[in-house]
Amino acid sequence: MTPVPSNWPADYHSHTRLCKHASGEPRDYARAARQRGLPELATTDHGPTPLNYDPLHRMEMEQFPEYLGGVRAAQREEPGFVLLGIEADYFESCESFMADWLAAQPFDLVLGSIHYLSPPAPDRSEFKPLWNFGGIRGTWKRYFELVGKLADSGLYDIVGHLDMLKRNGSRLADKELRECALPALDRIAAAGMAIEINTSGLRHAVKEIYPSPLLLSWARERGIPIVFGSDAHQPDQVGSAFEQAVRLARESGYTDSLRFRGRVAARVPFDAASGAHGPC
Repeated sequence: MTPVPSNWPADYHSHTRLCKHASGEPRDYARAARQRGLPELATTDHGPTPLNYDPLHRMEMEQFPEYLGGVRAAQREEPGFVLLGIEADYFESCESFMADWLAAQPFDLVLGSIHYLSPPAPDRSEFKPLWNFGGIRGTWKRYFELVGKLADSGLYDIVGHLDMLKRNGSRLADKELRECALPALDRIAAAGMAIEINTSGLRHAVKEIYPSPLLLSWARERGIPIVFGSDAHQPDQVGSAFEQAVRLARESGYTDSLRFRGRVAARVPFDAASGAHGPC
């Protein structure tokens, strides 16, 4: 694993075996991040819900204490280096549960993501994938409507993998993308949220970082801050392609990213020492 400069951003997106489609424990990811030379790591496994929402790809509610224990063990091994995070899906009808549950946990940061476009139903655990919702334009329109609602909820700190819809190659023309995405970006900005530069797209069929350069430039125009995430599902993916991610951020006009503690953000310039923080 190639080390990176010590002033590189933290990796704020990683998973564990508890999500049922990744491998490794929090300490394995922390060790990989330390070896890579990153300043810190957030463990952000898929959060549980009691609502029959996609149980095949997230921990069960009764496993959450095990998740906490794994993160605490990594924090004892790497003091001041490992953050407790969660990737919490937004879906219609989730607000009452999420409001109480997220507030009750000692999270450092909460990623808000959308993986499905239909709400859960009591009699099924199957959901329409993001890219199967009434044609390409209808799918993108519905997706960004939900992103806007995610932002309006005030429950999350960061929007994860903003344009993951392109994962399978479905794209909109720039004009249509603008019509769908700009209202959602305005709502993200109004909520004071960040977005994630997520390098996992380079490992997917699309071979492109989430979000696209165009979407990122629109976010920059609105003053939306950023964080970085590898979306690692195995330890050797920690910090993956951060060289490209930082370059994309700079080319879009960004000079800093956010660091979190206790869900409070601070800005850190790309060229600052790893411990330097300024008020957000």
